[in-house]
Amino acid sequence: MIARPPGHVGRSVRWGGSLIAIGVLQFAVAMAWVQSQYSGYSLVANYISDLGNTSTSPAHVVFNVSIIVLGVFAFFGILLAWGGFPRGGSRVVGLFLLLVASIAAVLVGLYPENVNSSVHDLASLLVFLPGGLALAVLSAGMRQGSSWDGYRTFSLVLGLVTLVSLAYYAPTQAFTTTWDPGLVERLIVYPILLWGFVAGVHLVRLPRFSPSSRSAPA
Repeated sequence: MIARPPGHVGRSVRWGGSLIAIGVLQFAVAMAWVQSQYSGYSLVANYISDLGNTSTSPAHVVFNVSIIVLGVFAFFGILLAWGGFPRGGSRVVGLFLLLVASIAAVLVGLYPENVNSSVHDLASLLVFLPGGLALAVLSAGMRQGSSWDGYRTFSLVLGLVTLVSLAYYAPTQAFTTTWDPGLVERLIVYPILLWGFVAGVHLVRLPRFSPSSRSAPA
């Protein structure tokens, strides 16, 4: 194995960033298209998972395949791009949480809400909670002087939007009292997707030698 100097960004990082960005983009396009085919679908009242319901969504196959592709692309993209994130414990914890969320996204597509609601609901939670936590944790490692310095507040705010929305959403779901569930669910999911696309593009654009924190070897 060839040793690389600190701050070196290999080709795998850019490949990883590409997979993450493409995975998010194709899912966003597929989601918008399936919504357009679903008569009466409401962004405020309908859950995102309704688009994958095999009984009611006319293009459920497109949605379910797309979210599986998102999960697979994100999983391998994160592994490839690992070295593009600032070193330290925040990288290990944050990216591990994103790997969990990626696997859970695959399960969401494999088990639509009307096929196995228990697995689907658990998988959805394992996308929401680890995803939001990951953004907040990763922001802690985006120190001044690193190539991620300008993304620290961006990552933290998006992570907090997801976590605060989830803190309201989860308890009210148990009692079916969620106000505008489709809107609240989007406040959970969209920040994670937005971060994934922006982070993926940033990884692709990293120069060959990029400043990073060297305080921890992880």
